[in-house]
Amino acid sequence: MRPRLPLFLTAVALCFSAWVAGASPRQVSLSELFPSQSQAKTAIVINKVLERYHYRKVTFDDAFARSVIDNYLEALDPNRSFFLARDVDRFQGGARRLNDNLRRGELDSAFDIFRVYRMRVDERVKYALGLVGGKFDFTVDESYAFDRSKAPWAKTDAELDEIWRQRVKNDFLSLRIAGKGDDDIRERLRQRYESLARRIQQFTGEDVFQTFMSAYTETLEPHTSYMSPATSENFDISMKLSLEGIGAVLRSDNEYTVIQRTIPGGPARDSGQIASGDRIIGVAQGLDGKFEDVVGWRLQDVVDKIRGPKGSVVRLQLLPQTASHEGAAREVSLVRNEIKLEDQAAKESIITDLPNAPGLKIGVIELPVFYRDFDAETKGKRDFKSTTRDVRQLLNKLVAQGVDGVVIDLRGNGGGSLAEATSLTGLFIDTGPVVQVKDSFGKVEVERDTDPGVAYSGPLAVLVDRDSASASEIFAGAIQDYGRGLVIGETTFGKGTVQTLVDLNRYVPGDQTDLGRLRLTMAAFFRISGGSTQLKGVEPDVAFPATDDSGEHGERSLHNPLPWARIDAAGYRHAQVPDAAALTRQSAQRIGQDPGFQMLERRNQVLREIKDETRVSLREADRRAEDKHRRTLFEDEKDRFLRARGITPVKEDADQVDEDALDAQRDAIARIQVEEAARVLADGIQLESASRPKAAMRN
Repeated sequence: MRPRLPLFLTAVALCFSAWVAGASPRQVSLSELFPSQSQAKTAIVINKVLERYHYRKVTFDDAFARSVIDNYLEALDPNRSFFLARDVDRFQGGARRLNDNLRRGELDSAFDIFRVYRMRVDERVKYALGLVGGKFDFTVDESYAFDRSKAPWAKTDAELDEIWRQRVKNDFLSLRIAGKGDDDIRERLRQRYESLARRIQQFTGEDVFQTFMSAYTETLEPHTSYMSPATSENFDISMKLSLEGIGAVLRSDNEYTVIQRTIPGGPARDSGQIASGDRIIGVAQGLDGKFEDVVGWRLQDVVDKIRGPKGSVVRLQLLPQTASHEGAAREVSLVRNEIKLEDQAAKESIITDLPNAPGLKIGVIELPVFYRDFDAETKGKRDFKSTTRDVRQLLNKLVAQGVDGVVIDLRGNGGGSLAEATSLTGLFIDTGPVVQVKDSFGKVEVERDTDPGVAYSGPLAVLVDRDSASASEIFAGAIQDYGRGLVIGETTFGKGTVQTLVDLNRYVPGDQTDLGRLRLTMAAFFRISGGSTQLKGVEPDVAFPATDDSGEHGERSLHNPLPWARIDAAGYRHAQVPDAAALTRQSAQRIGQDPGFQMLERRNQVLREIKDETRVSLREADRRAEDKHRRTLFEDEKDRFLRARGITPVKEDADQVDEDALDAQRDAIARIQVEEAARVLADGIQLESASRPKAAMRN
């Protein structure tokens, strides 16, 4: 199943999470689920804004309308577990009228689909609850298709009954493998299914409208979405609370809430216990609150549970990415806190004793995000904190310590300030263009470094991975285009679009109704060489083995992304870089014998196996054996790597853990790629030195 961006902007909301108190939700009657006059007005305005200002120019024809219905059905029923084929046929039959209806603000079809969905959910939950108290035979050789995102819609109730029989049996077996007793499992599943029905029954007309309009806007591309008045207010409160929360970006993936990435300086990243790909299956409040099972919940509802005031505790039950479809969960306690700017600041270190280059010293600057203290700048403080200022100081410090080259580590850097990406590039080039920005009307503006001189002119490398995005891609792409340094690592994320928040009320002046806002894609980034960073990302000069299938991560994995494109190049001068092919051969030879990269490859092998699965066995012995096999594969390779580094392996799930030893273990794993990047840069320095003509001897 290909991951999609959350329809409720909750990835953003969690990053900037804040606690918002409110009344307990109530059950909404079906008679209340009809469109309002203000929603009709909002739909008309959204349609006009999209037609005029969206970067992608699309014909709103019957094919587009069918795609809207498909997106809406996927938003409601992504695993095709509720609707019947006859429902879908009827919905698609009315799609040809959808575009004209939206222009007139007619939303009856969207609400009709949701009312049918709610009835189907009630039917399925009633059936599932009837199965929970029964007995299951886990010795039978059968399997369950847990990913039905591309399966045909069930044609009959009997077909859906069989799908749900297997689903309940799988849920039961998963909890049994996780160490739960049968009575506890029955109670948990009863609560899980009742909660599913209850949450759908609490959908208001505003919820239905936002879900449908986001499905509509997402048909254009994945970063455009509608924010209702309530969501907009929530977002504003979040922004004012200085990024309080756990510091994690979440997404939905097949009934699970998945950690997409953690934010530098946030409690999730600082804990060292949460990683990209972990699945949240339970949330509890405080040190002793009861866990709530959140499997199958809307992303918005999970975010609401994780939110809370600064200083409060939230506990998460997580299934690690390297576990099979279900396995033993671990519990993590986090204290919600403000994400401080200084916690995201650049840091420096020096790598010495390189086996391929004795005597050389390589400086490393780790840059988690492109930051700039806009508030301090606005207040006129001359010493406001910024990426460029900090990196300049670190470069001076490294040069004073006699480094022979510098690696800028952008792994996991999801972007930030465009101005900082531009000015940071200026530390390594004299003056010139850095990135081009093309808007929805075809106008191209060039962001330039106008500050003469360079802060560092020595050998340079930029280390990137699949999570290096946006501003990271602008910086890495510019360094590569100028030939100023080597780009090393993995192909980057591939997000090359620019979004803005549009207040819809400005298009109906004098109207007191709050229409909400539209997060609109209105421009795209292009490298100075002319190619976009969109979709393709930045391809490294010296590539490491990919941590995953590149088609299943980043912009490439999203539904209906904007395509890669090219415009005219900007005027700039390209310098010659060391022979990347030779450096790649030398690096590949080392990597093939490196225990650290062997460990990463074994982990990747396990992850690929898990991603390729769409079915799991419902025979208990097979499931336990497969889960143990995969854990052993990765753990044995990790232990071998750590012992090769002189580190005694520590089990993270042990009852008593030596935190210092655990930190050393995590640090060693994190440095596998950066140390190889230093070796690659050292190879380049030596290659460049050997290619220089020797001075003529004097008599």
